[in-house]
Amino acid sequence: MIDAQLLELLRCPVDHSPLTAAHHNLVERINRGIAAGKVFTMGGQASEKKLDGGLVRAAGDLLYAIIDDIPVMLPDEAIPLSQIGEDW
Repeated sequence: MIDAQLLELLRCPVDHSPLTAAHHNLVERINRGIAAGKVFTMGGQASEKKLDGGLVRAAGDLLYAIIDDIPVMLPDEAIPLSQIGEDW
């Protein structure tokens, strides 16, 4: 879990909007997609590491992964939420 004070300071590196913690159900669905090889980053790379959590930008379209309790705030590493299937 990310510290609330840190979360208040973090912003999306692309559009500088605030970030919110991803709901655990969303993180579980993304992790199922990662296990199935169906999740890709903005840079086109397959996501391979299980997420501990995520940060969603205000528009609700991108998730920045939290891996090993560290937010990965690189734009190319963001996960577009449009690819997240309901069936995983």
